[in-house]
Amino acid sequence: MPGRYLEEFAVGDRMTTADAVITEEMIVDFARTYDPQPFHIDASAAKESIYGGIIASGFQTLALGFRLVWDAGLFAGTSMGSPGFDELRWLKPVRPGDRLRVECEVKEARPSSSKPDRGIVRIAYRYLNQHDEAVLTFTSMHLIQRRPQSP
Repeated sequence: MPGRYLEEFAVGDRMTTADAVITEEMIVDFARTYDPQPFHIDASAAKESIYGGIIASGFQTLALGFRLVWDAGLFAGTSMGSPGFDELRWLKPVRPGDRLRVECEVKEARPSSSKPDRGIVRIAYRYLNQHDEAVLTFTSMHLIQRRPQSP
C-alpha cells in the first residue's frame, strides 16, 4: 500500500492502527539485548520493584508502536526519515499480555522552504492499551515526499 504524499496530509487527520499483544517473552528478549534493567528481565526482581512485576522497556513500546504505524502504510514509499520528536512521555507501564494500538493526529503539514521535493508533517501519537489508557505519547516530525510533478 503506497504511503501518503505531503499534499495528502491535513491538520486534524486521524488514524488508528491495528493492535498487537506484547508477551513476556518479547519483553525479556528485547530487554536482555537493549535495556537489561531487572524489572524488564527478572520476574523475582520485578515483583519486588515499584512495578510489582515484569514491564516492557519504554524503548520497546516506542518501537512496537512505530511498527504498527508503519504496517498501517501511512509512510510506505514516501517517508524520508525524521529530524526528531518532542515531549516523549511514558505514562503507564506496559505489561505482558497488554494489547497496544496507536492513535495519530496530524498537527502540521507544510512544504519545506529549501527543498521542493519534501515537507514536514508533525504528528501527535498516543499509544493505548486494551483499557483505552494512554501508555506513551509524543509528537514526531516526519520528512515526507511531495507528490511528483508531471513534466
